[in-house]
Amino acid sequence: MEYTHKPVLLDACIQALNIRPDGIYVDGTLGGGGHALEVLKRLGHGRLIGIDQDEDAIRAAGQRLKAFADKVTIVRDNYRNIRSVLEQLSVEKVDGIYLDLGVSSYQLDEPSRGFTYRDENARLDMRMDQQQSMTARDILADYSEAELYRMIRDNGEEKFAKNIARRIVMAREKKPIETAGELNEIIRAAIPAKARATGGHPSKRTYQAIRIELNHELEVLEDSLDGMIDLLKPGGRLCVITFHSIEDRIVKNCFKRNENPCTCPPDFPVCVCGKKSKGRMLTKKPILPSEEETERNRRSKSAKLRVFEKVTENG
Repeated sequence: MEYTHKPVLLDACIQALNIRPDGIYVDGTLGGGGHALEVLKRLGHGRLIGIDQDEDAIRAAGQRLKAFADKVTIVRDNYRNIRSVLEQLSVEKVDGIYLDLGVSSYQLDEPSRGFTYRDENARLDMRMDQQQSMTARDILADYSEAELYRMIRDNGEEKFAKNIARRIVMAREKKPIETAGELNEIIRAAIPAKARATGGHPSKRTYQAIRIELNHELEVLEDSLDGMIDLLKPGGRLCVITFHSIEDRIVKNCFKRNENPCTCPPDFPVCVCGKKSKGRMLTKKPILPSEEETERNRRSKSAKLRVFEKVTENG
């Protein structure tokens, strides 16, 4: 299957980056190279560094961007290692960084990748980095009921997390849970019929929860954003596209904290903690896809873009 992915909030992200023709930009989630292609079209003597941990994405992006081979460097890694990637390329600071989080259309639609709940015969996998040994099947086999409940409740924001976790444990005592069809059946049995009738596919939230857990998506995001802001040149921008409320909350809180890091009590007349602002959040409210985009690409419906601009040299 060809690697295809419709870039979400493409025009808004490109505009927010405020691209300089001679600038250096980092795509931390390169995917199929949709956003990267538009950045490269706007570069003169500039440079784009694309990072992705997915082998299929690296291969597809290499093909898509080959006309700009003199301006793009593609690295197979996780964006959490952006500092070491840049150090190896002798790059100290950059003009912009952007992330398009979540799972790609290709990963969702390709049954062999094991992300989808729509192909009942698909073997559960969900690894974004195929070099990783642990899969979704291992989580379903090894996590305790309490760990499954916590994962589904927190990562999936699933109302029936406790019942789903209990039924997973019951089912695996009879046989390992290996396919989407087997997991779907467990989830359907755990959710009341009235609730299943609304809100889309009943498996959606549980699959999201497992994928996030397996790939450590929230920890990686939370651990990376501060460092990315530090890597920006003055005037440089960090753009992050999220797809669910947990990610968006992490990004919003990080941007607010970097804009106003002061920890002094509110009644102090002057700041004594010494913590200085690193910049400003340009999006007090997130940028959302247009109605036209959501009609064209249903997966863009939950997307939100937030932008932070570096205005000082602090680290």
